Amino acid sequence: MSIALKQVFNKDKTFRPKRKFEPGTQRFELHKRAQASLNSGVDLKAAVQLPSGEDQNDWVAVHVVDFFNRINLIYGTICEFCTERTCPVMSGGPKYEYRWQDDLKYKKPTALPAPQYMNLLMDWIEVQINNEDIFPTSVGVPFPRNFLQICKKILCRLFRVFVHVYIHHFDRVIVMGAEAHVNTCYKHFYYFVTEMNLIDRKELEPLVSRTSTEYFLFIHS
Repeated sequence: MSIALKQVFNKDKTFRPKRKFEPGTQRFELHKRAQASLNSGVDLKAAVQLPSGEDQNDWVAVHVVDFFNRINLIYGTICEFCTERTCPVMSGGPKYEYRWQDDLKYKKPTALPAPQYMNLLMDWIEVQINNEDIFPTSVGVPFPRNFLQICKKILCRLFRVFVHVYIHHFDRVIVMGAEAHVNTCYKHFYYFVTEMNLIDRKELEPLVSRTSTEYFLFIHS
């Protein structure tokens, strides 16, 4: 990453504090292994495949936390341009609107401005990944039976951040010279969720179906 791009993606721009893996744990080692593959230029399709002998839940947990960190960083770089005035609805263009539901305050799907939706989304994900009953950090503590279902919901909602950024704020990403970084992150995310079958294909349509916009086609090139 260039010096200029590092200045764009600095810690002060992070939308939420980063979740880290504890050194010495299996997940920390898997995280280092995954990062080494990415940094070495290994083909992303190969990099996301479950390593031989490793537990699927551990592999998914590592990536969910990593994608949360990366995507909240990406949104943090453009959040000052994502306001209730510019984005009164959380959407991905005229065909796709995302409504928030959390079974607490919002018991029914509710239309919200994009920044409010993003805040609720990131808060909700933080609660999930910091919950030891869902993402255990102690050696020998099993994952819950519904772990993959929870991860599917997290990843599905994180994908919506990509949708909103690409369709409504990609001009800012280009101005910052960060499009290659964002595209690589999206490509990594896309290959992982499709390799592990963690997002319904219909959820991916807002980006892969926008054939008139070149940067949404790199996945299929």
